[in-house]
Amino acid sequence: MPALQWTDSLALGLSEMDTTHQEFVALLAQVVHAPDDALLPLWRDLVAHTDDHFAREDRWMQSTGFAASNCHTSQHRVVLQVLREGDKRGSAGELAVVRQMADELGTWFPMHAQAMDAALALHLRNVGFDPVTGQVTLPRALPSEVIQGCGGATCSTGAAATVDTAVAA
Repeated sequence: MPALQWTDSLALGLSEMDTTHQEFVALLAQVVHAPDDALLPLWRDLVAHTDDHFAREDRWMQSTGFAASNCHTSQHRVVLQVLREGDKRGSAGELAVVRQMADELGTWFPMHAQAMDAALALHLRNVGFDPVTGQVTLPRALPSEVIQGCGGATCSTGAAATVDTAVAA
């Protein structure tokens, strides 16, 4: 399977998010193309980057009215569990499992970015959120009730469960 490549279709118009996503795509491509002796160190770099990436988005959601239990945050948690399991399996010599997980991440990520992250980016722009400072310039635009689901019109709270089967090997 060819590695995921950055394209304009993945850009969400929020520079901090787009930069992080470009980094994720680049790291994932390195993992996909890695020789066996470099696979686990690169996988661990991807896990660390993804942990930071998801934690940042989760903080943005929390500070702008998304529920702690929303499906976007839940999906982040599930994907990180799968990535950490990949590290364990790879450390046990199961490099083929890590490679399969990397391929599945390449399928999962565009869907996640174009659905959940796109909804988050739109929400952040609507409330005037500055990802660098954490300031909301349009506080009146903040939701009056905590946003459940992922903030998208078609998101359901069960969406996180689909990641487990889409990403897990």
